Amino acid sequence: MTQTEQTTTNADIVLANPRGFCAGVDRAIIIVEQALEKFGAPIYVRNEVVHNKFVVDQLRNKGAIFVNELDKIPTGSTVIFSAHGVSKAVRAEAQARGLTAYDATCPLVTKVHIEVAKMRNAGLEIIMIGHKGHPEVEGTMGQVDADEPEDTSLAMYLVETPEDVAALTVSNPDKLAYVTQTTLSMDDATAVINALKAKFPNIHAPKSDDICYATQNRQDAVKIMAKDCDLVIIVGSPNSSNSNRLREVAKNQGIEAYMVDNASYLKPEWLIGKKKIGVSAGASAPEVLVKEVISALQSMGANQVQEIQGVVENVVFQLPKNLTQAAKKN
Repeated sequence: MTQTEQTTTNADIVLANPRGFCAGVDRAIIIVEQALEKFGAPIYVRNEVVHNKFVVDQLRNKGAIFVNELDKIPTGSTVIFSAHGVSKAVRAEAQARGLTAYDATCPLVTKVHIEVAKMRNAGLEIIMIGHKGHPEVEGTMGQVDADEPEDTSLAMYLVETPEDVAALTVSNPDKLAYVTQTTLSMDDATAVINALKAKFPNIHAPKSDDICYATQNRQDAVKIMAKDCDLVIIVGSPNSSNSNRLREVAKNQGIEAYMVDNASYLKPEWLIGKKKIGVSAGASAPEVLVKEVISALQSMGANQVQEIQGVVENVVFQLPKNLTQAAKKN
């Protein structure tokens, strides 16, 4: 029996629900598309508008130019800030360079920025739970005014693990608060929060959970799906935090799990001996990629597809007012 033949082991496919695009990603993509339609190419975007190669490549083909820094953008051009948010310094630089800016920051990330501002106004030191180098973390940490004097009472710290908490030293444990990156694993975040509360009993929590509804729903759906599977495939790009977390959620339940950018990354040997293959997608991965993965799995021997019931998401975020007003004028 060849390896390919071995994959035809009557494996069924189980689809997680919800999966794929969230309201924040939908909104960010629409903002870029509307800007291109109304104002024409090129439209500059600072960083990838969402972390998915397929989506970014599609927008690039329509005329979007993705840059890491604003100094790559000609003065007077149009720039869109990504769904992950930007620092105050980036906003100030865009204004100084005469750029017309449209903000695709997910409203749930903006909510965290507002929390940071309120905590700082209350004179609290702030701890952010998140992944170093992630654009959302850089944007949230950058809610510090560049011209503010050095003041330890306004300090902001980044922690990722309980071990980071153990090593952390703050100025005043009684004037301390925390916020979290919106796309973290709920289990990982809870472990860090518990460590913070144990070390700093008087720490202030956000008024509501910072991990976004879509992240939570997708992780819950993968947990439910994984219980009945012996293989889980997550569709998502390598730089997508929420997609990586979905793979980890499945793996942490003892299930063999892989993340693929698209169907070409699938390996037939993954299917050997498998009975049920779970499939989900990160919040920045389009459904077309999920369908291609399902088709590829079936070509390797997988059988029928069953979609589990899940939370119905009806969230819709409004577009930036300055974009809708500018569009009306054109």
